[in-house]
Amino acid sequence: DAKRIRDIRRQTKTLVTIGACATAGGIQALRNWSDHEEFIASVYAHPEYIETLSTSTPIADHVAVDFELRGCPIDRHQLLEVLAALIADRSPRTPRHSVCIECKRRGTVCLVVTQGLPCLGPVTQAGCGAICPVYDRPCYGCFGPAAQANCPALSTHHLAGKTTETQMIHALRNMNAAANVFQIESDRLESEST
Repeated sequence: DAKRIRDIRRQTKTLVTIGACATAGGIQALRNWSDHEEFIASVYAHPEYIETLSTSTPIADHVAVDFELRGCPIDRHQLLEVLAALIADRSPRTPRHSVCIECKRRGTVCLVVTQGLPCLGPVTQAGCGAICPVYDRPCYGCFGPAAQANCPALSTHHLAGKTTETQMIHALRNMNAAANVFQIESDRLESEST
């Protein structure tokens, strides 16, 4: 895939990565912290037929990317905006603020404040409509890091409450585990806990 994306980049004027797998390595980036051979052996009846990389990385780690359309899954309205922007030769206008703004707009009670849950809403880019908090689940970070995400401050806040380091590491290592700021913070927490 790394060779294929380099070939694609050479042939394109504009390269847009779509979804958490393309923009941040996706859920399969969890292998970056484990023995992928062990995963293959436990999942597949005939692991000898499986060929895979030991790490999962964002496409932007390999080639220049012009725009990242984030999400797991992506938002269809954002996809239409990106396509319209490309046709009109302008920059796409997608949210850059955090999920917390979406919660406030919906009138959703903050789960961090009321229940002390390890929510990634303050450091996650908006786009989902704050679906998880509406159903009393903390934000899982499906749309990746928001602009200027301050993950260390969020970890400090959560760890001062009832959240453990392990819970915070698991929160950061989700759909966007290989997103730079999420990865840096989860690695920092892991190194401090050992």
